[in-house]
Amino acid sequence: MRHFRKTTTFLIALSLILAVGCSSQGGNTTGESADYPKKTITGVIPWGAGGDTDSISRAIAPLAEKHLGQSIVLSNKTGANGAIGLQYVVDKNADGYHLLFTAENAASYGVLGISEVGFDDVYPINIVAGAIPAIIVSSASEYQSIDDLIKDALDRPGKVKMGSTGQATMDFIVSTMLTSVTNVQFNMVPFDGGGPALTAVLGGHVDVTVTGLTAAIENMRAGKVRILAVLSEERVEQVKEIPAIVESVPEIKQYLPWGPFYGVWVKKDTPDPIKQVLTDAFSKAQQDAEFQNFLKQRGAVSIGLSGVEAVKFWKDWQSTTAWLLQDAGVAKVSPDQLGIQKKEYLIFRKKSCAAFFFWK
Repeated sequence: MRHFRKTTTFLIALSLILAVGCSSQGGNTTGESADYPKKTITGVIPWGAGGDTDSISRAIAPLAEKHLGQSIVLSNKTGANGAIGLQYVVDKNADGYHLLFTAENAASYGVLGISEVGFDDVYPINIVAGAIPAIIVSSASEYQSIDDLIKDALDRPGKVKMGSTGQATMDFIVSTMLTSVTNVQFNMVPFDGGGPALTAVLGGHVDVTVTGLTAAIENMRAGKVRILAVLSEERVEQVKEIPAIVESVPEIKQYLPWGPFYGVWVKKDTPDPIKQVLTDAFSKAQQDAEFQNFLKQRGAVSIGLSGVEAVKFWKDWQSTTAWLLQDAGVAKVSPDQLGIQKKEYLIFRKKSCAAFFFWK
């Protein structure tokens, strides 16, 4: 009988230990995650002020605050093609109080040998929007068309200055596309973000840059820049007067459609209940009429994907970009070595108000 009691006591104690252990795992609904959020949330933008990532992040954050019941304080932590901001969030506690507001660049870090951290280290709360790249110059520039730019760059190899936010970024990918089909060579001048690169164009410090149509339209309407072409197979409704790049460079069609995307991420091992709170809040913010109007006015594409769907989205984008870089000879690490499968082609399809990239 005494032995039975000892055994029973041991089993009860063991069950309590296991219960406590299980309650500390990702699915925990008690403790820190039960009343989340109970303090201000920090949002990290790994690019400079004034670019597409910055403007889209600052448009959606206040809308998400309404559903979270707490403030989101955004700060720009630039450097290393966005990897510094990503690393900063990954190094923080997995408690949901540090969010990453970033673009697509992290999907290319591995193939370009930029950083060991990437999107596999964070969880996609919401991929909120995509953009069509626009090739822009100052309104005072001598370049009146994309043909003028390409001709001058071919006549003076390495002399035409392009404002760049580094490898794995939109301008780098677009310039790689142009080089692969026209043999044009630009002098890539580095900046900490699309905003500083745009400022350099306006000041005449560089000749051209590539930015999302969201920022380009705003500055074009203000009379500050001239959009030479949009990286698209057809003209964009909001700026029908601007030619699609295939009108002058038809060979580039093999890489299209292609474009950047923007989203909100949290450290991967953040407890599931916290992820769900964030996902619900940003989903409502993303669907808010104010944010949808913001995207429409700036020629951006509404996406609104979370979780598994968002992971598939960025991995498909990663495959297209990684193999483009590999085929162009600029990849530092073969996509094969990273387990990135090569896809045959990409279809861009619109459904209602949303746009999605699908593999076929």
